[in-house]
Amino acid sequence: MRTAGLATLALASQSLRANFAPKKRLLVFTRSAGFQHEVVKLKNDTCLVHETMKNLGSKHDFEVECTKDGRIFEPETLAKFDAFLFYTTGDLTSEKCEDGTPPMSKSGKIAFLNAVAAGKGFIGSHCAADTFHSQGEARKNQPLPDVDPYIRMLGGEFISHGPEQPAKMVVTAKNFPGMTGVEDFTLNEEWYSLKNHSKDLHVLMVQDTAGMKGVDYERPKYPATWARMHSKGRVFYTSMGHREDVWTNPLFHNVLVAAVNWTTRRTDADITPNIDEVAPQAATMPPPPPPPAPAKKK
Repeated sequence: MRTAGLATLALASQSLRANFAPKKRLLVFTRSAGFQHEVVKLKNDTCLVHETMKNLGSKHDFEVECTKDGRIFEPETLAKFDAFLFYTTGDLTSEKCEDGTPPMSKSGKIAFLNAVAAGKGFIGSHCAADTFHSQGEARKNQPLPDVDPYIRMLGGEFISHGPEQPAKMVVTAKNFPGMTGVEDFTLNEEWYSLKNHSKDLHVLMVQDTAGMKGVDYERPKYPATWARMHSKGRVFYTSMGHREDVWTNPLFHNVLVAAVNWTTRRTDADITPNIDEVAPQAATMPPPPPPPAPAKKK
């Protein structure tokens, strides 16, 4: 794994630690109504995502509560938290769930989205974009009325992914708090191909598709990490977070801390939309995957 600019990012993030009062409270939600990633599979009642966020909270002075129980999404409970971090898949209101956990109610989804719009923060990692899919064809951008309200809040939606591989992240917003001076870097990861990007994104990192393997990346550069406002709420998303070694990487830790600090208003940033400047062809979709090879006759 090659991470140019890692040391600079670490130093920038350290300056954001401690001396904040009262402590901000972050809810980490990891229900898998679709595919369940290894990093959120419970072992002895915990998982890598939960442990990582608790450790970062202890180190950087914010409180963390972790759950897979969708029943927590009720107005009186949501009021306790300053921000929410999702590492989730599928329709979270569905009873069917790979990890066997209770669903979010439909009214709970509305309450959650209202809470973000009213000023709570939101952080999505990796498969948070593979949650509450929009109606319509997978490899087409949908008109706004057909985009799921959750996806409208997030600012982008998962299409598909190719094989795990090293790929380049182009840093496009080097003055974002916690990322000052960060240079482009290469990371081995499962990279998401994304669609339905909001036009108001302040893009922090762009996926450089040059040389990537797989039909999912046969498209121009597109946003992979961004910040945006959802009414009064601050929203941050990064496509990183599939691999276990990413969750133990200081580079990713510092991105997460920068996200927590900004979404909980411990820092401020200029998030003027820049998607048209840094990823002007983001709406270009990848071609459909090739049809499966015919079965060989015995």
